[in-house]
Parts: sequence; C-alpha cells; structure tokens
Amino acid sequence: MSPALKLSHFLMLCLLPWQLAVAQQAPGVIVSEAVIKPFPLSAEALGNARANEAVEIRPQITAAIVEILFEEGQKVAKGDILARLESSEPLADLAAAKAALVDSESQYRRSNELFKTRVVSESQLEQLEAKRDADLAAVNAAQARLDHTVIRAPFAGQLGLRRVSLGSIVGPTTVITTLDDTSSIKLDFNVPEVFLARLAPGLTVTAHSAAWPDLTFSGEVTTIDTRVDPVSRTVIVRALLPNDDQRLRAGMFLTVTVLKEDVESLMIPEQAIVPERSNQYVLVVGPDNVVERRRVESGRRRPGEVEILDGLQAGERVITEGTQKARPGQQVEILPGHSG
Repeated sequence: MSPALKLSHFLMLCLLPWQLAVAQQAPGVIVSEAVIKPFPLSAEALGNARANEAVEIRPQITAAIVEILFEEGQKVAKGDILARLESSEPLADLAAAKAALVDSESQYRRSNELFKTRVVSESQLEQLEAKRDADLAAVNAAQARLDHTVIRAPFAGQLGLRRVSLGSIVGPTTVITTLDDTSSIKLDFNVPEVFLARLAPGLTVTAHSAAWPDLTFSGEVTTIDTRVDPVSRTVIVRALLPNDDQRLRAGMFLTVTVLKEDVESLMIPEQAIVPERSNQYVLVVGPDNVVERRRVESGRRRPGEVEILDGLQAGERVITEGTQKARPGQQVEILPGHSG
C-alpha cells in the first residue's frame, strides 16, 4: 500500500467515531409550556329576530264576517274579541240539540222511576241513558260550533294589517290578521361547535341593528339546540331580548355577540400543532427530554395561540421549533429561546 493510501485510511479511521457521535447527537429544539390563561368567550354571529309569540288569526269554520272589532296595529289582551261570524245556523243547531236533550233527559228520568217497579227492563233503561248521553254530546258540539263564530285573541300582543272586509266569506285558510307578542324578542343565531362546551343558558348577549346603529340591545341565552348541523358544524342558540320600547321587530337582521369574561383555557403556541389528516398532534418533551407524540383536541384560536381541550396538561412542554427533526422516543436538546 502506498504511503498516500495509508494516510487516507488512517484519517478515515480517526474521523469515524466523530461522525458517529455527530449522527447520534440529540437534535436541538425550542419548547414552550402549556399554560392556563384567561381567554374570554366572545363569539360573533348573525341572528334573526322573532316575536316571542306570533300567529296568523284564522277562523275555524267557514262563514261570512258580520262584525270586525279591531283596528290595524291595535294592542289587544288575551281573549279580546276580534271579529264575529254569521251565527244563525249554529244557533239553530244548538237550539235543536238542547230540545232533543231535554226530551231524552225527561224520558230517562221517567224510565228510571219505572225501572224501580220493574215496569221497564234494564236494557231499555240503558238505551235511554245512551240516547241522553248522545244528545248531551250533540249540545256540546253545537255549542263549540257557535263559539267558533266569535274570533278572539289567543294571547296579548299587537295586531297587524286587516286582510278581510265585512261580508267576506272566510274559512280555515283565510288570514284575517296577524298577532305578535313583541314585548320580548327571540333571537336565533348559529355558533360554531367549538364554542359548545362554553355555551350555557344565562350567558350575556349583545346585539346591534342597522336600523338603530347607535343602540345596543342586551339579553341572555335561553336555549341551545340539541343538534349540531353536520354541514356547517354550527349549533343554533336562542336568546331573549327585552323589547319594551318596541324598537325591534320580527324578521329584523341583527349582529350578535356572546360574551363570557370569566373563562380560562389551556393554551399553547399555534406552531406546536402538527396536523395529520383530520387529527392534530403535539410533540411533548418529558422530564428526561424524551419526545412523546400525543394527539390533542383543539378549540378556539387567537393570533399565535390555540386552546387545547383534551390531551395535554398544564406545565407540559411541547416543541414549537424543531418538530421536523424530533422523533417520538428520541432524546432532544432544549435550546434557549421561547416561541409564542
């Protein structure tokens, strides 16, 4: 072997341990601790205003209107009479039913006395009793038809426009007017499912309307829907807003903000999240500087930070820089510096 070849072989033998040491050297990473921080709940959405109660006033029978007892826009109390329908036929039916009932009751009473002396059989008495009960039912039915000729307000509220005139033939499909209870307004809006764990009845809601740009309407959450929309991944939330001044109307479009100040969340820097398909992972560095790959469930986000709902504890260290070099089960070197 030539002297030059021997020298080359010697240098390779000397460098081999150094190259192996470099290859086995722990990669340097920057870590950050998972920390519990204040993270007020603030969800913004667009909502539709609905009357607390709303109904179209329709008759239950077909007849002519003989009297209209309301004005458009009038406020009414529950039970107020709004209109009367032609009632001569229901009155005649009621009178005939009452006459039949009087006759059948009289026959039943006489037969009941005769039954005691065995002049009338038990079966005959039972037939007369059934006839009396049928006539009583006919009276109740006739009375109900007569009651339907008087149209009343089912609850207190404000009437809308009048849709009919005197003499109009109306039926169950005819809208006479509308009635809305707008003393309070139901506000329905969609909230992303990531807020679901934080939503609860009683949360404060503020709303703004383009019609009243300088006013803020406040209320509170009353109901959260039991289902999440599988397409939009949102849940419908209903809030109730007082409306004593009657500024809000059914059908209005409002911008809604749900607020909850006393919320704390477990937060980590956003760059610590390693997404893989539909799952999210972090690389956790244990006390011995060994890397563990762990699946986590994330929640809300704000610039540079993400909320962790499950999979991580406060104080645990996650890799924020160097995730490409670190491998699960491998020991790493913690470099100075803090990300996020």
